[in-house]
Amino acid sequence: MPLRADAELHLVMYPFLAFGHIIPFIQLARKLSAQPGMSITFLTTAGNLPRITDLLSDSPTVSVHSIQLPHVDGLPPGIETTADATPAMAELLKRAVDLTQPQVTELLTLLRPHAIIYEFSHQWVPSIAQPLGVKAIFFSVFSSIANAYLVVPSRRSRADDTSKPPPGFPAESSISSVPNYQANDFAYIFKSFDGMPCVYDRVVGCIDASDAIIIKSCMEMEGPYINYLESEYKKPVLLAGPTVPEPAIGDLESHWEEWLERFPEDSSVILCSFGSETFLSDDSIKELLLGLEMTGLPFIAVLNFPKSGGHEDCNCPHSHEETLKQKLPEGFEERVKGRGIVHTGWVRQQQLLQHRKVGWYVCHAGFGSLMEGIVYGCRLVMLPQRGDQFLNASLFAGDLGVGVVVERDEENGRFTKEGVRDAVKKMMMMGNEMHVREKERKLKEFLMNKEVQGMFMVNFVKKLRELLVHG
Repeated sequence: MPLRADAELHLVMYPFLAFGHIIPFIQLARKLSAQPGMSITFLTTAGNLPRITDLLSDSPTVSVHSIQLPHVDGLPPGIETTADATPAMAELLKRAVDLTQPQVTELLTLLRPHAIIYEFSHQWVPSIAQPLGVKAIFFSVFSSIANAYLVVPSRRSRADDTSKPPPGFPAESSISSVPNYQANDFAYIFKSFDGMPCVYDRVVGCIDASDAIIIKSCMEMEGPYINYLESEYKKPVLLAGPTVPEPAIGDLESHWEEWLERFPEDSSVILCSFGSETFLSDDSIKELLLGLEMTGLPFIAVLNFPKSGGHEDCNCPHSHEETLKQKLPEGFEERVKGRGIVHTGWVRQQQLLQHRKVGWYVCHAGFGSLMEGIVYGCRLVMLPQRGDQFLNASLFAGDLGVGVVVERDEENGRFTKEGVRDAVKKMMMMGNEMHVREKERKLKEFLMNKEVQGMFMVNFVKKLRELLVHG
């Protein structure tokens, strides 16, 4: 039966079990729930239920439904996100998600939503949704440039050479090739583990069988790549708009506030942070910290470690602090005393970024981190570590002309303390160039314009309704 144009829409959302994937789904759910005539059922596993429920507590039209994660040999009980998993366990999580298919089938049969929004690890969703009259909509949590470079059908013809873009890739892109260390990293998407489909096959299978694609971007930032994706997949592309960080909740702790206020100049402090699931090698930590020291600027470096943290049976903050102390360069603490802090564990990153004393942001070029840096007026120094981060850095530094990327050895990807120092110094010099400051200002104003950002969601819902009404 055709859907009435004014009918309330019921959507099911099912992200992969990584908070880097779950958070964009939550952000989209919150945006959609603020639109009239929307109800959403958000699927996750029991272990993730409390945190997700809390994050969606102010969205009453979103209900969180728990599904049981089936047992998989080699995956210990209680491992329900990649944050708690080793790389091998993270691969097994994909298998466990595949085994949730009967539960999802039963739920869709019972609820009969208008659409299910899913992602790369759920390539079986269209085969169970469409026979029930439920539209299957693929949601990519990655940038358009990353999707366009890595997971279009044309990439298959160049699967053995990921240093070059796929055929038809936008000629106006700042990327004509990538160094070998990035190409080697990209090769992961073609690797199969224990006979499971590789990431490339999962993504292409998901999109090929979908009714539409959702991308959290806009034409103003990624137009050529969005057009390329649409031409490659021949599917409707629904643009949810860039994910602008919501206002920070809570104040910065007094000890950070007091420390920052010691420095007389505004925008003089570097915040260096790589997120909760990006971990640097011991050599990289030393080069990074020595590079920050060499800038002569005050800095806060936030470094995190895998769950084991070198202490297999302990994940307490104390164990991570001890791990960190062992990794600091010799004499480092004494030399930077009073102007440099190295911290492990959680921080109020948004509050730090928006503090008037913080003006520089050294980060891994995750899309959300880059957006936070721009919105809070910080100069971007990018040190990407894997996958889409390399391409995000190229988009911002190359296409958009905001930020710089730390130089690295093209073969092995190593960077030096001089490279870190020079990237910060280069950004300082660029800050004196009017055209660079103008680009930063315009991008920030665009992202902070509530009317423009609001229209992205209005247009998104309009296209979604058209898809569900007219097919």
